[in-house]
Amino acid sequence: MQLPNINEVLNVLIISLIAGMGTSLGGLIAILRKPGKRLFGLLMGITAGVMITLSFMELVSEAWELAGYQTATIGFALGASFMFALDYFAPHMRFGEREVRQVKEHQEPSYEPFHKVGRRWQHGRMRRKTIITDRQLWRTGVLLAVGISIHNIPEGIAVGAGYMHEPTFGMFIAMAILLHNIPEGIATALPLCKSGMCRWDSFRVATLSGLAEPIGALLAALFLKSFSGLIPGALAFAGGVMVFITLDELIPAARQHGHQHAVAFGIIIGAIFVFVLSGVFGV
Repeated sequence: MQLPNINEVLNVLIISLIAGMGTSLGGLIAILRKPGKRLFGLLMGITAGVMITLSFMELVSEAWELAGYQTATIGFALGASFMFALDYFAPHMRFGEREVRQVKEHQEPSYEPFHKVGRRWQHGRMRRKTIITDRQLWRTGVLLAVGISIHNIPEGIAVGAGYMHEPTFGMFIAMAILLHNIPEGIATALPLCKSGMCRWDSFRVATLSGLAEPIGALLAALFLKSFSGLIPGALAFAGGVMVFITLDELIPAARQHGHQHAVAFGIIIGAIFVFVLSGVFGV
């Protein structure tokens, strides 16, 4: 088995970490200021626009040019089918009405007696300890983090496959996924904050969910170094995964509060971002 050289491994690791850090940025936004329903719809629309445009315009299109429509079609179908099976059997919370409704019901902060909550002096600042006041909402956040981690592995495969095809192409995919991950970080950290978990612990969970991205990227790089003929199929596979996630979860979640115009504008903005990014990277 031929292994990537150390520079290839480091580059794949770095760009996939950058992509995964989008969840950290989203978690930071969630703990500093909760987005309203209209803004949430816009952000989820942007992430859907990025995903679906990246999938069809770049991943599937590139696979089609490299290996023909048969490989692109089979890879796309396998990716969508794989994500359907993973989404169906894996224990995680979908983006959807349940978790958002729970967050809405817990918008008002719950106040606990001082002796039950507790405070400590840390780094010169008062910091509230994690005291879970709503186990169901906490479970929602944890299952969402699991679900996002599951999604991030095949997204990492897209980064790794793109890099093994052409380094610039891999960096382009990573930058697009970085933007896509921001709303997912918000969706992870928000219910955890509302459940009673301290803000920085919620931020850490959102950050950890993004670390699944390098796992998928490194696995793809190691595998495709020895089986480079499968790169077109891997690109189409990643495209199928992303399209399934977009249609099955992201767009329904974006539209669940109404504000269809905000969602539509978000999808268009996400598509424009991919167009501009593609021009900047020359891919």
